[in-house]
Amino acid sequence: MTRFGPAAAERIELGSGAFLLRSRDPLRPYGNSVGDYLPKWAEEAPDRVFLAERDRAGAWRQISFGQMWSQVRALAQFLLDRGASAERPLAILSENSIAHGAVSLAALYAGIALVPISPAYSTIAEAADKLIHCYGTTDPSVVFVEDGLRYGPALDRLGKISAVTLAANPAGRPGVVSLEEALATKPTDAVDKAHAAIDPDTLAKILFTSGSTGLPKGVINTHRMLAANQQQFFQIYPFVEDHPPVVLDWLPWHHTFGGNEIFYMALRHGGTIYIDSGKPVPALFGQSLANLREISPTVYFNVPRGYDLLLAELEKDEALCRNFFQRLDFIFYSAAALPQRLLVRLEELAAAARGGGVPIVTAWGATETAPLATGVHFPSRRTDNIGLPVPGCDLKFAPFGDKYEIRVKGPHVTPGYWREPEKTKAAFDEDGFYCSGDGVRLADEADPSKGILFEGRVTEDFKLSTGTWVSVGQLRIALVNALLPVAQDIVIAGHDRDAVGILIFQNADACRALGEDGIVAHVSARLREHNRLNPTSSKRVERALLMTEPASLAGNEITDKGYVNQRAVLSRRADLVTRLHEGGEGVILLA
Repeated sequence: MTRFGPAAAERIELGSGAFLLRSRDPLRPYGNSVGDYLPKWAEEAPDRVFLAERDRAGAWRQISFGQMWSQVRALAQFLLDRGASAERPLAILSENSIAHGAVSLAALYAGIALVPISPAYSTIAEAADKLIHCYGTTDPSVVFVEDGLRYGPALDRLGKISAVTLAANPAGRPGVVSLEEALATKPTDAVDKAHAAIDPDTLAKILFTSGSTGLPKGVINTHRMLAANQQQFFQIYPFVEDHPPVVLDWLPWHHTFGGNEIFYMALRHGGTIYIDSGKPVPALFGQSLANLREISPTVYFNVPRGYDLLLAELEKDEALCRNFFQRLDFIFYSAAALPQRLLVRLEELAAAARGGGVPIVTAWGATETAPLATGVHFPSRRTDNIGLPVPGCDLKFAPFGDKYEIRVKGPHVTPGYWREPEKTKAAFDEDGFYCSGDGVRLADEADPSKGILFEGRVTEDFKLSTGTWVSVGQLRIALVNALLPVAQDIVIAGHDRDAVGILIFQNADACRALGEDGIVAHVSARLREHNRLNPTSSKRVERALLMTEPASLAGNEITDKGYVNQRAVLSRRADLVTRLHEGGEGVILLA
């Protein structure tokens, strides 16, 4: 039985329509650093597998807590010897791997700031300006890359860098220190002294935002933030201590969800992470399926697109379905609302595979909140319900039109952006709350413990030429549900226009089966039904255009986690938006 923490919230009126929401469960004491948990598990369970990855032959290569602790001490000494510190960080340019985990934990333990930079910035030439920006603003002392050959062009783009380059596979690149050589470093008491010097305000990480509206901002993550957020996670999901969690996960460690919430959750509770080199895209998802045929996770994290792909396979492969569900304590989705139809299919499959349900939950947060600020830890079948504030977190509901902007204060909230005082000042209100820009409302005004409903970015909402407001977040969720399985995602257009139009990113597999005529017929029929049920101008769709080009990672249209950036799409595809509203080729008219 999956155990959840108390789900009760207190509402405190602030006047002028604003109010606070906080958990009635107080935040309990937490440690100084999540780095403390590695030596704990190295002593208590030295042979338990901590990280595992596929080698080139496809076999699982594993490292235990005891082995990782030995490597971390050696690497921490190596980094300290090269002048690494909270002021001169370690930068990582590569994907998730055992080596990545080892060098990042060495930095964490020794009080050295970590700067994990999106591998896309290094491997996509069009994103080179972001790589140069992230590197230049943080001035690392050491740069780690997995492979000197693959990341050689990125290192060349940085020009003559002063940092030491460390690589798991130097691939003959001159001047690069091999990980094997670094691991031969003999640790001294300097490692333990550096760890003892960590205080709650010590810089632990700089995590960069997606940079969808400009160059990425470096979000300061302190040791207090990371330690507090793991305690908050544990208090709403206490079942994680019932047995060591087993995770199969692809979510990138340069993002707060994968790198903070999932990685440190496994570390704190002595769990095992199987690194999934697959991703929720058709070309790579086969690897994820192969992994799930071998590994039965106890907790599973993914984004809605990942569940869409997974469900299609679970429904036709009984053995895979049984292996997936047999040990699950809960299923977690994030980055976007899970379409209701996918939730229903997951519930039905779980019931058939194990004779009972599995909690399917979500949460809300941001890079600036470490990330967890709310979580669903009570029965809910609404996929737009993001739960309740975690213990120790104050949520301010600030009126914004017919909804509220959610604002956050607590020990898990960033003090600001790295070397950007003006952007830091703009991100907080007069009471010190981080202004998220996300719109919400209570699920039940009479009972705040029923949860919070997510309503999209308040900055994405717009007015039609009639002056009518369009709630983009709500409408997008409704339309994705209405257009399944054809729509992978939808962008809403109509600012200062007479009516709402939509750009549809297609689910390639579903569309291939329908054919071009079938797709248009499906979209037309489903949108007419949607319009029948939603006749108001703010919800009715009068025109649609199917995208032939997928959302572009290099163009900031999609994040590494698969979330479509509304603003970037509308900007990059302004010509298609014009065609949509002026009735050009391919536009599906519904008026």
